[in-house]
Amino acid sequence: MLILGIDTSCDDTAASVVEDGVRVLSNVVSSQNELHKKYGGIVPELASRRHIEMIVPVVDEAMSKAGVDFSDISAIAVCHGPGLIGSLLVGVCFAKSLSYTKKIPMVAVNHLEGHISSIFLEESAPDFPFLALVVSGGHTSIYRVDGYGTYTELGRTRDDAAGEAFDKVAKLLGFGYPGGPVMDKIASQGDPEAIHFPQAKLSGSLDFSFSGLKTAVLNYTKKIPDSKKEDVAASFQKAVIEDLVNKTLDAAQQEGIKRVTLSGGVSANSALRRRIKEKAAEKGIEVYLPSIQLSTDNGAMIASAGFQHFKKGKLADFSLNPKPYLPLGSADR
Repeated sequence: MLILGIDTSCDDTAASVVEDGVRVLSNVVSSQNELHKKYGGIVPELASRRHIEMIVPVVDEAMSKAGVDFSDISAIAVCHGPGLIGSLLVGVCFAKSLSYTKKIPMVAVNHLEGHISSIFLEESAPDFPFLALVVSGGHTSIYRVDGYGTYTELGRTRDDAAGEAFDKVAKLLGFGYPGGPVMDKIASQGDPEAIHFPQAKLSGSLDFSFSGLKTAVLNYTKKIPDSKKEDVAASFQKAVIEDLVNKTLDAAQQEGIKRVTLSGGVSANSALRRRIKEKAAEKGIEVYLPSIQLSTDNGAMIASAGFQHFKKGKLADFSLNPKPYLPLGSADR
């Protein structure tokens, strides 16, 4: 069973063909980093316009690389939220048009569910139940996953997402956009113990908060303007990573679960991947990490999640609309 997955939730135009929800036949991503770099962040209007330009060639390339025709596709899976409304609109409208003209069923996929599903595209995937940390530029949440489509939110950010904090601190330090990859590289050259930046203490909660940490970095650089930027980056990164790792493993222990996954763009951070494996091993918890190319936004994860929806007969009709805010699962608050 072949699923065509489409994701235009933010600034990457992505399409992929996946077989039976687990075997990636093609995975094409058109990045907009160069477009937005001069502005120091994503400009929504420009992002949606670029999606319009790229959606057809990206889907055509995904089909060509997979060596398939539209007559071979069982269903089209499209991300309908959460994300930037203009960007989502491009993908949803294209998927509806393709579904109508090619007479192919369509399924709607939550972007967050797509990130969680990315681990099923790897050779080694966890058994249910497992804990999933979804951490990116727009999202930072912990979910209990009891089965395909069965999610319980255990914690989430109360303000900035971790990736957003990385981008803003990178801009503050003059490193440019996107901040995540460059912060990862520069932080490796600094001393993470040089500066003690605070972590938000939310008593009895698995929620995150990064706004105070971001402000602490701003105040520090104003107070000590000649501070070594590598040390600031390394110390900031350590504070974020420790918070992410500690709360995720605390959640796993509270739920009595011994399996944890990471997904989302920030999960590509080398220090985060290394640290969670180290601390999880101490607690006897297994960690499952998608490959780097499946950690960031992509169409393959949408196709994988969409396969499960299609198997259950959960089809979308032509009234489908994008939703910029779209919670995933129930919230254990």
